Amino acid sequence: MALGIDSAWLRRYAIQGPPAARLVCLPHAGGSASFFHRWGHAFGAGVEVLATRYPGRQERIAEPLFTAMEPMADALTEELRPLAATGTPLALFGHSMGASLAYEVTLRLQERYGTPPALLMVSCRKAPHLLTPRAELADKNNVLPEVRRMGGTDAALLEDPDLRELILPAIEADFGIVARYGARPGIQLECPVVGYLGEGDPDVDEPGVRGWESLAPKGFEMRVLPGGHFYLVDQEAELVRDVGRRMAAL
Repeated sequence: MALGIDSAWLRRYAIQGPPAARLVCLPHAGGSASFFHRWGHAFGAGVEVLATRYPGRQERIAEPLFTAMEPMADALTEELRPLAATGTPLALFGHSMGASLAYEVTLRLQERYGTPPALLMVSCRKAPHLLTPRAELADKNNVLPEVRRMGGTDAALLEDPDLRELILPAIEADFGIVARYGARPGIQLECPVVGYLGEGDPDVDEPGVRGWESLAPKGFEMRVLPGGHFYLVDQEAELVRDVGRRMAAL
């Protein structure tokens, strides 16, 4: 991606003048860039927000869906590579599946190009070496019940038959990615890590998120906020304040 030119992968929220830092947001399985729309100008004039647009939804609805984490991370890394090389601090925030994708992108930026992000923020996702196999998510018959169990905006959208037909393929593909992305040895990261968790998350607990600490010799912090797996909807104001404080410190 040439600097200054929009990428199919990234929805930019433009600011006046050069940014002091950039924040890349990676949504959950089945999610889209619109999930982070309210974050676009929430961090003041110095932070440029880029929301990740996965293929097969919204503006990219006609593009083939990814079915595995590794090629998806490869493609996104190439899009972010020019930004990581500018010297402007780059932070990644990933929720659920997006947290695993952010981790994989971080590894690629540091190992292939020597340009790790300045900060990795992971939300409602166990550390990679603690992941529990979720093979049942590869069965399409389990997708709708699982989305309803976890809640969030996707569950409400799926109640509309027309919208369900439009968005269900992306959710099914992403759940397949999650099902096939099992536990793996954690690799030491060359940037600080912050872990976020909704205290009522039915599948992710504090020890699972705190497991990221063993991969973060540059520093680890953890925040637990009220709510479930989609705590960041109801707790948006508090989460934005916390992320903004960390962005200002880069």
